Amino acid sequence: MNRRTFLQTAAAGISALGDGRAAGSPVNVVFILMDDLGWADIGCNGSKFYETPNIDKLAARGTRFTNAYAAAPVCSPTRASIMTGKHPAHVGITNYLPGKHTFPYTKLIGTECVQNLPLAEVTIAEGLAPSGYTSAHVGKWHLGATAEFWPEKQGFALNVGGSSSGMPRSFFYPQWKGNPPVDGKDGEYLTDKLTNVAVDFIEKNQSRPFFLYLPHYAVHVPIEAKQKLVEKYQAKKAQWERQGLFKQTPGLYRSGHGYPQPLQNDPAYAAMIESMDQSVGRVVETLERLKLTENTLVFFTSDNGGLSAPEWKKVPVTSNAPLREGKGHLYEGGIRVPLIIARPAVRTGRVEAKQVQSIDFLPTILQFAGAKSQPGIDGVSIAGLLRNGTPPAERDLYWHYPHYSNQIGRPSSAIRRGTWKLIEFHEDRHAELYDLSEDLGEQKDLAAAFPARARELQDRLHAWQKQVHAQFPAPNPNYDPKREEESYWWISGVLPGK
Repeated sequence: MNRRTFLQTAAAGISALGDGRAAGSPVNVVFILMDDLGWADIGCNGSKFYETPNIDKLAARGTRFTNAYAAAPVCSPTRASIMTGKHPAHVGITNYLPGKHTFPYTKLIGTECVQNLPLAEVTIAEGLAPSGYTSAHVGKWHLGATAEFWPEKQGFALNVGGSSSGMPRSFFYPQWKGNPPVDGKDGEYLTDKLTNVAVDFIEKNQSRPFFLYLPHYAVHVPIEAKQKLVEKYQAKKAQWERQGLFKQTPGLYRSGHGYPQPLQNDPAYAAMIESMDQSVGRVVETLERLKLTENTLVFFTSDNGGLSAPEWKKVPVTSNAPLREGKGHLYEGGIRVPLIIARPAVRTGRVEAKQVQSIDFLPTILQFAGAKSQPGIDGVSIAGLLRNGTPPAERDLYWHYPHYSNQIGRPSSAIRRGTWKLIEFHEDRHAELYDLSEDLGEQKDLAAAFPARARELQDRLHAWQKQVHAQFPAPNPNYDPKREEESYWWISGVLPGK
């Protein structure tokens, strides 16, 4: 079924209404996506140094997921999975765009990526359009090299800030001018500007069903924050240091490089998180003020794990402990993300341990809206889980990242089946096996102790890779084992021991 046929069929076939609403009163959707926010970066997930009272309040009346995953350890693939309900390998976008291989001496050459989210894919906005929704994209798109593939061409009536940009030139105006393509006032903070636009969109569309997609550029580098907030956390850091409150988590080392998991103690990053939290608070307050809370589905999540490795000559900015590694890796720190979903007419929060992945958002949203999902998606709706605790059928979760990451991650794929997780590394096809119920930090590789289980998971992983036509890295003719280590640090600008 092509895109035109799907949209026509959906328009003619909508019948069931969403959760707890009457005819003529469809559910609104607000989807807040943070960039590089770690699973442990919010208060309700355990952070003590960062302050997120508004997010914690949202969790207190919504569902907080403890086993939520991004479909990739970097941004563009996860964003593609959110928009389409498909695995990144299925879409062909498996790395941040443009995703070129910039590591000259590694053993493999990372695969080429599809450079634009194909217009043939039906996005959330397009899936909702036949039901009368108007959709706004406010923030980071990073799914198209040229304007013909930006949000306006993917079902969004409004696009503010969405382009090919993967990171802003600055978080302050006019320093960011042109990147992203958003106007501002002198000294204005980008997170605040995007929030202003989001609030304005809600106010102007309060009388009709709407989908607000608010993918912030924060808390991605450059690490820049309002000076008063930075000073607040500088004082807090000094106090914590005097009291000996910062504790290094033993054993959680970045793979093979001897660097310990960093601490959550960067004042500028903490200040960025507080601005992010204020944004969430303003959006939720707007819904409450306009009496839309009872009829609005609110999502809050991140596109990948927190930055716990050097990137663009910036030292690590956060810790994902108790998880191992961070952005750019298929260990838990790179793919497990915060997720809060507040559904209409629910006041009591709950904690949900069921595994969900970013491919599940499209079918969930469309089911709540009474719309139909496009055939051929990979995700499953978790509407039943949110409504009455009925989980979807048991399934395996998969990841495929055939690239070297800017955070020193190596090409790899992974599968999670129940509490067991296997990571296979493409350079030599060796696999690591972990029981996450006993070893959340992935410190004890059990592949040798449970060879049959490891083989079973590898077989399942390989079968899935064939199913989605996954692409694999090729041998590098310029491979130089003497300079290989240098390649892993090429982008970060930081060499081991420096």
